[in-house]
Amino acid sequence: MHCQSVHTTGVASLVDSSGKTVTAVARELGISSKSLRGWYRQSKADQGEGCPGELTTQEREELRRLRRQNAEQAKTIEVLRKAAVFFAKESDR
Repeated sequence: MHCQSVHTTGVASLVDSSGKTVTAVARELGISSKSLRGWYRQSKADQGEGCPGELTTQEREELRRLRRQNAEQAKTIEVLRKAAVFFAKESDR
């Protein structure tokens, strides 16, 4: 499990067990309520309790990996396209 997942799950459990609002718990912890709310939502998504269409941490990591892979492949395709153009011009000489 990812380190941040463990941390956010613990924070979400703290919010749930306290019976307090996210804002009140954030104030007690001395952190931004926006950050805590984001961690709380992500934890709920990871537990299958998120809003419809919300990605889990694992899905977000896979999406990031696939986007990186897609960018690398696009660069490779561009290099190959330029090489093909170059060699096509060379063969016409």
